Amino acid sequence: MGRGRQKAKHTKVARELKYFSPDTNYNALERELTHPVTGAPIDPKLEEDLEKWPEFSASAYSPDASGFADDEYEPDQNKTA
Repeated sequence: MGRGRQKAKHTKVARELKYFSPDTNYNALERELTHPVTGAPIDPKLEEDLEKWPEFSASAYSPDASGFADDEYEPDQNKTA
């Protein structure tokens, strides 16, 4: 297919995507947005591994796990840009 035909086809598809408005199911959207999201069940093997190595759990990487508060950070004053 030549570049002209290819571009015309692409333009046609883009125009359809831009101006076509599918019917929106507002009830389904409301249901999806109002119900709490439940997490996926944890694999028992993964849970067992997290018990063996707690330093690799998600809570180990939380901001409080480092023991440093954000206000304690002081940038190095001796560095030049």
